[in-house]
Formats: sequence, structure tokens, C-alpha cells
Amino acid sequence: MHVVVRKFARARQHPTPRLPEPPPSLSIRGEAARARPAFRRNVRRGPRTAPRRAEGSPPCQPWLSEHCASEPGALFPCGEQNALWALGAKVSLVLLSLVISLSSKAAVLEVGAVGLTVGDLDREVEFFTKVLPFEKVSETSTVVGAADELFGLSATQLRGVELRLGEEFITLTEHFTNKGRPIPADSRSFDHWFQHIAIVVRDMDAAYEQLRRSKVKHVSTAPQTLPAWNKDAGGIKAFYFRDPEDHVLEIIWFPPGKGDPKWQQRAAGTLPAERAGRSRPAGEDAASTLFLGIDHTAIVVGDTDRSLAFYRDALGMKVAGGAENYGVEQEHLNQVFGARLRITALRAERGPGIEFLEYITPPGGRPLPAEAKANDLVFWRTRLSVEDGTKLAQALRGRGVRFVSKFTPKGDASSLRLNPSTDRGLRAREGRQDACPTFIVRDPDGHALQLIEPRSSGGNEALTSQTRKE
Repeated sequence: MHVVVRKFARARQHPTPRLPEPPPSLSIRGEAARARPAFRRNVRRGPRTAPRRAEGSPPCQPWLSEHCASEPGALFPCGEQNALWALGAKVSLVLLSLVISLSSKAAVLEVGAVGLTVGDLDREVEFFTKVLPFEKVSETSTVVGAADELFGLSATQLRGVELRLGEEFITLTEHFTNKGRPIPADSRSFDHWFQHIAIVVRDMDAAYEQLRRSKVKHVSTAPQTLPAWNKDAGGIKAFYFRDPEDHVLEIIWFPPGKGDPKWQQRAAGTLPAERAGRSRPAGEDAASTLFLGIDHTAIVVGDTDRSLAFYRDALGMKVAGGAENYGVEQEHLNQVFGARLRITALRAERGPGIEFLEYITPPGGRPLPAEAKANDLVFWRTRLSVEDGTKLAQALRGRGVRFVSKFTPKGDASSLRLNPSTDRGLRAREGRQDACPTFIVRDPDGHALQLIEPRSSGGNEALTSQTRKE
């Protein structure tokens, strides 16, 4: 025991010397590296004293092994040169990512009209213009087969109407021939084909009373006020209902400090009339307008991160906010027991937002059936104005995105043209009078997006339309 103690004490008195720092060299296999075996031989054979330093090497200052954290080698384990190289690599990566972000443009410039597929156009127009105060902008019809490539159908004939509320637009499209299936009677708010538009109101109680007088079909039990503990959505009031063909719609009211400030301005009558996209009739008080416009379209998604990879990374939309909603109010709003939602809002430079609804609970939301087609009434299509349709089509094909539209063998959007009269609101804002390349794709959950390039490009028109102004 005493021998061991003495040996231990002697070891503490004679700390193990450390290797000297190698002199600067272009190669790690220089003289300093070759000197290490001789140094180790000195350690084994000689007494416990500081080793004799080699000629031309710097003085050796031994370090106690217990104090490794204070050694320069702990900070730069690969040597000073390697540390500087690693630092330079990190700086290069940061600069590269900055250059990429500055040089890349968002593919989506504007979220345009949200389109609904309907079975009876006249009945739907009456609902949206009488029960709701949408204004009819235009009506369009096509010859048989003219829209086949765009919608991925055969021998289809369309009749469509464009409606406006404030600055925002929707389209209603009826298939005269080759009619699709109605919305399933057991469709639920957490099924993955679910989509709605959110209409902002100035006064929730007055708006709900108007809808009740019109005997709309309820989804929500009544208007719900989200609880104050929810810092992102607390105080917002909302109500879900259905149109005559079971498309879900929402009316929503934002308290001060929530939502886009334009809704507060429009409700107070301080938003200029020219920004509302129309001239205000004499005697009309803007503050008396009950239904103000469309804030967003909401879609159910199965995986928020997967959807962000599509909308944010591939299309360039920006995340504008998010929340996690749950509780009895959310259950009554969606008519889904145990509803807990992760909500993510995205925006383009202009137009309404697109909002993800990911149901954390309950499980069991059904995916869009594989056989669903563009003539089915569950087929909504959101129009997105894009910078370069042909280039984007090729990029989306490379990502394996599903296309609704049919393409020529060269695989771009140059063969598809949309007469601008079918997207009058977008054309008016862009100042375009010519045909626009366009195509329809599906997002990861099957929601349809019509990507349209609002600029001149020659070729045949996919829609030959006859339009009359109302």
C-alpha cells in the first residue's frame, strides 16, 4: 500500500511532458512529425525529467494531463491550419446560402381566384350573390374538348362564372358534359380533400343572423370565439357552413391586432375604394359593408413539413404565422370531437393566404381517392400567378409532382394557353390582354393548383371562350 502511495506521489511530482508544437509546415508529415518517435524514446528510457529538445525546435513547456482543457490543442484538435480551414469552410457555406437566397425568386407572385367545381352553376351563382354579397364579373363557356388538356379530361365542355368580393375573386365551374361525382355525404372536416375559403366579416353576430335567415346548412354549432389563452388566435370568431352543394365556407372576424390590418381598415371605411378593386356607388358607406373579402383558403394536410417542402421550398411562398388550436371551441367549430390542429399560414406577395390544417388528433382523416378527377365537386383549384410557367413545370416534374394537365412530349407548359377572359381579375391587375400559359398540378395531399403565367406567349389556347359582362 505504501509503495503504491509513494509511486503515485512521485508521479504527481513529475508530470508527463507533452509534445512540442510543430513548426509551421506545408505538410503534416514535416520534421516535427518525424521528431515524435525520438521524443517518445526519450520518455521511455530517460529519467522523469523534461526531455531534451531537438535542435531548432521551440522550447517545450510541459502541461499537466489533468489540465487538458487549457491546452491550445483542445481548441484546435486538428491543428491551427485545419481549424482555420474549417472556419473558412463555414464562412463559405454561409456566403453560398446567402447568394442562393438573394439570386432565387419566389415562383409564386400572387394567389389569385379560388375555384369551386359545381353541379348546377345557376343555383350556386344565386347563393353566392343573394345569400352572400359576391358580385358577378364575367361568364365564360368553352367548346367541347377545348379544356381537355388543361383539366386532364376528354370531351369536356365548361361553363364558368367569376365572382368578386372586395379585392378577391372566386370562380364557379360547371361541367356540361362528362359530369363528375358529388361531394361525399359523409365528408368530414379532417378528411384530406377538405378545403374552404374564409370570408372576413365586419360583425360576426350580424353576419351569422343573415346566414340563419337564409337557412344555410351548419357545420359549426354556432359562431365560436377562440380562447384568450391562445396567443396566436385568441379572440378570433369563426363559423363554418355549407353552400347548396356542400362546399364548406367560413366567416371569420378578427379582433384588433389579429389578422391583416386591411380588414380593420376596410371595416372602418378607411381603405381607399380603388384598393377594393371597384368604384364605390354614391351613398354607399364602406363601414356598412358586412362581408369584406376573402382572407385565405384553408386545406387539410397530412404532414405540415411535407407540404412546406412543396409550397415554401418549391413554390417560394412565405410562412406568415401559425398556431396550435384545440379545446371545446375548436371541436364545435369543426364538428370534430377531440380536434387538435397545427395551423400554418403562408402568403405570396399579393392575394389571399393559403392555410394548412394538420389534425394532430383525431386520427383517421381519409386521403383523396386515387380516382378523383377534375370534374368531381371535391375538386377545388387555387390559381397562382407564377414568374416562368415553363421553367416551373420542368422543375415540378423533376420533383415528381402530380400533374392534372396533359402535356406534349417536351413536357412543359408551352402548349397550354388560357384565354385571359377566364381570369379577368388577374389579367386586369397584371395589365395583360393576351393568352397565358397555364397548367394544373396537385400538392402532396391532392389539392389542385392552377399555375398561370400572366404574360404573352404564342401558341394555341386551351380555352376558347365567349364572355359576356353583366
